[in-house]
Amino acid sequence: MSSENTKVSGVTYKKPEAGYFEKRQLTRAAGLLGLWGLAVAAVISGDFSGWNFGLDVGGFGGLLIAFGILVIMYYGLMFSIGEMAAAMPHTGGAYSFARTAIGPWGGFITGLAETITYVATTAVIVFFSASYADGITTELLGVSLPAWAWWVILYVVFIILNAAGSHTAFRFAIIVAVISLAIILVFSLMAAFSGLFSWDNLFNIAPEEGQTAFLPFGIEGILWAIPFAVWFFLGIEELPLAAEEAKDPAKDIPKAGLFARTTLIATGLLILFLNTGIVGAEELRVAGEPLLDGFRVMVGDQLAALLGLIALIGLLASLQGIMFAYARNMYSLSRAGYYPKGLSVTNSKNVPLASLIVGGVIGFVALLAIEILTAVDAEGAGAVAGAIVLNIAVWGAMLAYMMQAVSFLILRRKLPNLKRPYKSPWGVPGAWAAAIIAGISFVGYLINPAFQTAIFGIAVIYVIMLIIFAVYGRHNLVMSPEEEYAIKNNK
Repeated sequence: MSSENTKVSGVTYKKPEAGYFEKRQLTRAAGLLGLWGLAVAAVISGDFSGWNFGLDVGGFGGLLIAFGILVIMYYGLMFSIGEMAAAMPHTGGAYSFARTAIGPWGGFITGLAETITYVATTAVIVFFSASYADGITTELLGVSLPAWAWWVILYVVFIILNAAGSHTAFRFAIIVAVISLAIILVFSLMAAFSGLFSWDNLFNIAPEEGQTAFLPFGIEGILWAIPFAVWFFLGIEELPLAAEEAKDPAKDIPKAGLFARTTLIATGLLILFLNTGIVGAEELRVAGEPLLDGFRVMVGDQLAALLGLIALIGLLASLQGIMFAYARNMYSLSRAGYYPKGLSVTNSKNVPLASLIVGGVIGFVALLAIEILTAVDAEGAGAVAGAIVLNIAVWGAMLAYMMQAVSFLILRRKLPNLKRPYKSPWGVPGAWAAAIIAGISFVGYLINPAFQTAIFGIAVIYVIMLIIFAVYGRHNLVMSPEEEYAIKNNK
């Protein structure tokens, strides 16, 4: 920058101190396989836990239809994201897209929504991983720890793993993605040939008066099931956050997104049908570890615990992948001055360690607070706590999805000549489909009485952050790569 302060679009950029960007370096470590592994690993825990709560509100039919709707949404969204990521290969991802299309406020609103999504998603995965781990140690060793102790262990271990550097993170992602897929394949083969699968098990939830076995809670159950069907896919959209750590982001991010999306649709359908078909929708509707319950039905408790130990890898895969996402999201917003600038300082391995730690602390405190609040209703309190945090994560995701789809539509209209190394095969209609489905889903969360208290709480925090940005943050931005690109292309 040529001067101390530069004012653009209602915000002020201040010249950073000498060496500012040198303290905020990332390492290019990921090829196509590494990016595929990151995307699959980030999502795969949704096949192990969380999805089954959709049975509790929509029945099997409602959850299946919600799954189909979301396949359309994610195709439209990921094609759009692939196009924008190839044109804007910055770590900012969604924030970068909205910053270029809508301006600083659009960038911050979108980036903040992603922060909420990934921090809350990490908390949900920690919650379910703790449930799996405690079930396994109780069965095999007779040892049970309080939930909060498992949470601390998981956060500390995976912050250390992520802090070891991008090469380690991407290698780990590939390995655990492959192992997780192998576990799902083994489970699916066992379930298919166990003789326990029954179509009747898919529809054994007693329907409400006037409803059917396929949709036991009526058509509105489809809307209520969407937050849980999202769990089969949520996190795949993090790929653009790896842009500055990818060797060829313009080429590999769109490809990795397509390959990962196909992988996850296949595994999601296998789990939805086979896990439910051998255990029963009624029995799984509020289960904390549905895949482990499936193993128990087939091989008994002790052998299931051994298999569950392997299955835990799937949850831990996503824990590493989503931690990567929230750290890079917070890093990019911090580097540009939207968040405290110290969060973007990288360690000797070029990893934003401060972002990893702060995101972990926020997630742990949120889990602790919700656990305490839901404990007043002791029966099923754990399941309720997990479902509440899950819905907070999906609320943030749908807001971010809407903003990204809108950003795509604006960029196609406003900057038709923008260099686009990759173009979405679904184009404008795909983005409209993603925006509409995400918008309807977002409204659904707002009107669902079961989660209004949690959504209201996170909305209050969201508004407070916007006020802080209006009063202070927008006057102290830094000309990061995302900001420079946005200003250059909006002259």
